[in-house]
Amino acid sequence: MISNPVIKPKVATPALILASAVVALCAEYLPGRLAAGWQLDPAYVLGWAAVLSAAVIVGRVWMIRSSRRRTWILEADAKWRHLEDAKRTHGTTAEITVLSVDALEPTGSWITINWNRFGHVQSAWLEALAEPIWAGSVLLISPDPTQIRPGSPWPALYYVRASNFLAWAPIAKLSQDRISDRAVNR
Repeated sequence: MISNPVIKPKVATPALILASAVVALCAEYLPGRLAAGWQLDPAYVLGWAAVLSAAVIVGRVWMIRSSRRRTWILEADAKWRHLEDAKRTHGTTAEITVLSVDALEPTGSWITINWNRFGHVQSAWLEALAEPIWAGSVLLISPDPTQIRPGSPWPALYYVRASNFLAWAPIAKLSQDRISDRAVNR
C-alpha cells in the first residue's frame, strides 16, 4: 500500500499520550512500593518487567513517529526547493492545488483544482504522471495559452498535459511555513 505523502505524519496521538502517562505512573509507583518494604516477591519482579518492557515499547513508538515526521519534513522541504527551482528556471508558471481526485483512469485523473493566484476552482483532467498525485498537492505547471487567455472566461474544463507538469509539493508544508513566517514577523 502506498501511503499518502501529502499528509504530515502525527507524532502524538491521544492513545500514545495515555499509554505514556500510564507507564510513567506505574514507573513512579513501583519504586516507592519497593522502597517501603524490600522483598523479592515474584509479583514485583513481574511488575518491573512489565513496566520496563512497556516503557521500551512506548519509547520506541515515540522515536519511530518522530523519525517519520522528521523524514517527512525533510522530503517536503526538498520538494518545495525543487518546485521553487523549477519556478525560477521555467518561463511562465502557475501553481494549482489539487482539492480532490474525483476519478482515476489508466490515462489520467479527473481532479478538482484551485488556481492559487486567482482563487478559481474548476474541474480538470490530469494526464497520467510518473508518480501519483494526491489531494492536497500543489502542482507547478506551465499553463497552456490555448486554454487560458487574459480577458477570456475560464474554460469549463482545464486539461493538464503531462508535458506541462513541472513539479509538486505537499500543501501541508506550505501552510506550516506560512504559520511559522507569521509568528516570526510579529
